[in-house]
Amino acid sequence: METLPFTRDLVFVGGGHAHALALLKWAMDPLPGARLTLIDPNPTAPYTGMLPGHIAGHYKREALEMNLVALARHAGARLILGRAEGIDLQAQKVILKSRPPVAYDVLSLDIGITSDLPDLPGFTEHATAAKPLGQFAESWAEFLRDIEAGTRAPHIAIIGAGVAGVELALAMAHRLAHFPARQITLIERDTPLPNLGHAARQRLLSLLTRQGVELIPHAKPARIEAQCVTLTDGRQIAAGLTLGAAGSRPQPWLQDSGLHLTEGFVTVDATLRSTSHPEVFAVGDCAHMQHAPRPKAGVFAVRQAPILTHNLRAALSGGSMRRYQPQRDYLKLVSLGGKSALADKWGLPLSGRWLWRIKDGIDAKFMRKFHELPQMPRPQLPQPHALDLPETIGDKPMCGGCGAKVGPNLLRQTLTTLGGGDNVVLGAGDDAAILQTGGVQQVIATDHLRAVSEDAFLMAKIAATHALGDIWAMGATPQAALASLVLPRQSEALQARQLTEIMAGLTEILTAAGAPLVGGHTTLGAELTIGVTLTGLAPDRILTKAGAQAGDALILTKPIGSGTLLAAEMGKAAEGRAIAALWQALTRSQAEAANILAPHAHAMTDVTGFGLAGHLDEMLRASQLAATLSLSAVPLFTGAEDLAANGTASTIAPANRAALIGRISAPANARAALLFDPQTAGGLLAAVPQAQAEALLTKLHAAHYPAAIIGSLHAHTKGPAITAS
Repeated sequence: METLPFTRDLVFVGGGHAHALALLKWAMDPLPGARLTLIDPNPTAPYTGMLPGHIAGHYKREALEMNLVALARHAGARLILGRAEGIDLQAQKVILKSRPPVAYDVLSLDIGITSDLPDLPGFTEHATAAKPLGQFAESWAEFLRDIEAGTRAPHIAIIGAGVAGVELALAMAHRLAHFPARQITLIERDTPLPNLGHAARQRLLSLLTRQGVELIPHAKPARIEAQCVTLTDGRQIAAGLTLGAAGSRPQPWLQDSGLHLTEGFVTVDATLRSTSHPEVFAVGDCAHMQHAPRPKAGVFAVRQAPILTHNLRAALSGGSMRRYQPQRDYLKLVSLGGKSALADKWGLPLSGRWLWRIKDGIDAKFMRKFHELPQMPRPQLPQPHALDLPETIGDKPMCGGCGAKVGPNLLRQTLTTLGGGDNVVLGAGDDAAILQTGGVQQVIATDHLRAVSEDAFLMAKIAATHALGDIWAMGATPQAALASLVLPRQSEALQARQLTEIMAGLTEILTAAGAPLVGGHTTLGAELTIGVTLTGLAPDRILTKAGAQAGDALILTKPIGSGTLLAAEMGKAAEGRAIAALWQALTRSQAEAANILAPHAHAMTDVTGFGLAGHLDEMLRASQLAATLSLSAVPLFTGAEDLAANGTASTIAPANRAALIGRISAPANARAALLFDPQTAGGLLAAVPQAQAEALLTKLHAAHYPAAIIGSLHAHTKGPAITAS
């Protein structure tokens, strides 16, 4: 069936609860013609209802995190890991940090709130905010390590004694119960627990006293220092950790957005639309419901989700809107530190371990929606069909990046038919061809990638970095570039938006490498594909795969496992933070590594589609040598080995393995399997004199490359050319 073109852009800013639920609904029933984009600075989003349980030690951090990478893949949305800094309402663009703006036709905001206190002297330097979760979770983990090691006192000051501050104080008291010297202080400028009924408030205040938590009401911090909080009356509160939990503060960039705001929050009507700009919606804590003001609580965001989803579809398709009417009161379940909870509704408090079990069940049911994303059924093959069709399609989708490359055996057979010319010093078979032009040696290479991400800006940066690897591997200096683009079929407006993002990404990487983009070609096709052709100027000494010598050490400048991680991401099985780290690594320039290695290396290549073993084998064939690899020394991307152990592999990995039958001896384990893993924008593999290897490695580490010496070369007599152990 023909894929329908995109004609409208729907953009989500923020991975809050309402947006997360809307993504689930969109996955089951996407609107034809609408391209959905999710923008968030983090690859995961927390479910705040489980935060006190995590602090108390009842849940691991992963239990309360929604994997936005997998969720976006599930919903067919492009994910942009970036931080919004503003909105251009006239141009209808979201302004992002460190990348081009993202255009929208309909925009939805679910960016939550913050509890930082930037106007309080010393807060930014010496304290952390309870929201957003990411930084707080890291600070809490570091604090626990320090007090266990005895390098920090178990003293905590919490600014703000609302429900959030009290829950966290009780959770911390439970977690630190085995520290007799623990000291937890709640500082509240007004009345503690203002949004609870009288009876529930009294029970919580009494519990704070029993747990040894000191409450200082009607007190105001004057400044935060490294080890204490100084109040306006001069008192000093000892604090190895200072936490801001003082109410809800809107994200500061909203103030300059031009949207109508109420106390800094986006004013919305009953349809969840901005009262000033109907193409903008807002939900969750960042919104103020003008028709029915309510306190900030996650329950409202959850119940807004179905109305939001319906109204976004209506705004994109010309349908009718529905109204959202929030309940007047809601059940407040407050964690009490241990596995116990207090419930408050209509002023009637209940408490006990049975309420914790109820709360835990509600939370677990909510999170299962995101932790157990269903696999979408693949289209059935028509009957009858030609022979070998099921085998050719395979049992999983084709990988992107260099995982979509033609297998090495087939490619090697084809390349033997290619010839040279009068000006060709070296043709097919190395990373780049070498041309002799007017006494100057020039290298030329081309590469293109099937998209591994629908973020065109990111994909362009990856494709450019990947293509530059061939030039760097020859020891050449990048000179100029041409782009070859296949855009998916879409409206002209969306074509223009995508082209702008691609050109920005290509230009950023190529300009930094010294190879300006001087032209190219575009066409429309089934999916996004980005290719780059590069020329480079070579010095007198050009590095090829053929110059390696017996006794050389092998240095690898980048971890392997990207193909496995990308295959897992396609299957919604990769951990979000691992993919976010991988995307950063895939755009990491290898220029400085090449500059360090090239003057000393005897041979060099870049590790791409044929995997580390395949590209090493090319070097060995050209140099007529053999290699011994230390598997434990080979650097791996986080998560790749576990995924390989579970059977995850890129679609080209079997062909890479088959091409080395009889050429490699390696154990049958996950780490060895990654030797055949295709790499996108992989590192450089250099054969260097053994005597210089450690010094070169030191220079690479100083330049922040995760490089390693992974083996050595020796004469090849008989048997496998590669021995890995």
